[in-house]
Amino acid sequence: MPLKVLDATPSTFGDVFDKFRSEAPNNKANLILFLADIDPSTSLSWCPDCVRAEPVIYKKLEASSDDVALLRAYVGDRPTWRNPQHPWRVDSKFKLKGVPTLIRWENDSVKGRLEDYEAHLGHKIDALVAGK
Repeated sequence: MPLKVLDATPSTFGDVFDKFRSEAPNNKANLILFLADIDPSTSLSWCPDCVRAEPVIYKKLEASSDDVALLRAYVGDRPTWRNPQHPWRVDSKFKLKGVPTLIRWENDSVKGRLEDYEAHLGHKIDALVAGK
């Protein structure tokens, strides 16, 4: 199975991220997708950019013949994400500004990223996965 998916929230991220990092050497690409939670009243993400980008990202990653790991990190509901002190906004590794953000994780650091305004672009996703 080429695509391996792990899910995390701010409260579970530490343990899930440790597992993700320990398995990283076994994969051709290791990606972290920071995205908005699902709104229970609509069954959709509260973030329109996430709704647009997620299907494109998943389609590209599932089409890969290489082993790819994807850590989906759910930022929380809109008020939680809007807090300027959100843990991933202030984290020196990630410095999130918007969601969705797709990050390539390599050699225990961020090696590339697609911000919210570009995370739905297939050619950019391909380049990020390929490490270009």
